[in-house]
Amino acid sequence: MSNTTSSPGGVDGSAPFELHYFPPDPDLAEMVSSFYFARVNMPRFDEYERADRPQFRFVTAADGEYVFADDHRAPVCRANIVGPTSGRVRAISNCPTQMFGFGMLPAGWAALMGDEADKLTDRAMDAADLFGPWIEEVAATLERATSVEEKLVIGNNFAREVLTRSEQPPMWFIRTVDGWLTESPSPQVPELVEATGMSIRSVERMTKYYYGLSPRMLARKYRAVRAASALARGEGLDSAQLGDAFYDQSHLIREIKRFAGATPGQLGKPTSYTEATTKGRKQLAGKVSPLVSET
Repeated sequence: MSNTTSSPGGVDGSAPFELHYFPPDPDLAEMVSSFYFARVNMPRFDEYERADRPQFRFVTAADGEYVFADDHRAPVCRANIVGPTSGRVRAISNCPTQMFGFGMLPAGWAALMGDEADKLTDRAMDAADLFGPWIEEVAATLERATSVEEKLVIGNNFAREVLTRSEQPPMWFIRTVDGWLTESPSPQVPELVEATGMSIRSVERMTKYYYGLSPRMLARKYRAVRAASALARGEGLDSAQLGDAFYDQSHLIREIKRFAGATPGQLGKPTSYTEATTKGRKQLAGKVSPLVSET
């Protein structure tokens, strides 16, 4: 499997922050958005992550916390399950650490949790509460791996093992919602209702169940993070077909700050973390869904 690497300052482990993205194995493509490996070589890491899909993360040094959009705080654990998020998330590590994880698409989240996504929206939990002591063995195996390639083999096999709920999610609905989010720069809820042939109440119930958010909030989230990603890549909103997606400049600034944790001006002068995240996702283009690589 080829490396997708974004690492300001080099890839030899000496940079203050490194981030590497990898597509999942083909059989996991409808459940896993991407795998990633991060190395924090600084005494303290304190950055805003954009609003995102659920994550499963292993860390080598668990000394930090997540601060969610509603100010809820959750400690970083050795193995973490982070639910879907409705706004920026402040991620803090109080020491150097390494992280290996993967994002979960709606089908993957349903396969892992078998429960409504909105129950863990803007929340995180210790994976040991779900899997018991076995999860520590997985974390230790990942930490002992001598290469990122070895971690990827372990990670893909781990995902296959835990994303195995027998109840199959309605892939037609998930594909319809994903198409709705990607086909328009400013998705409109009536268009989704029409595409599904369902009532607005049923559509709202199912998007909350599988995506953790209402259709309206989901559309706002992906519109904002897509715009933020385009700006961080140095693209104009017009070239990204987002020129008419916001009412005015103040609306653009508010939405991007809420969902991406930075203003358009700050995105034009990205931190090492933002730069690494942006480059890594861009390099995934063509290897994963546009919903992943463009946001």
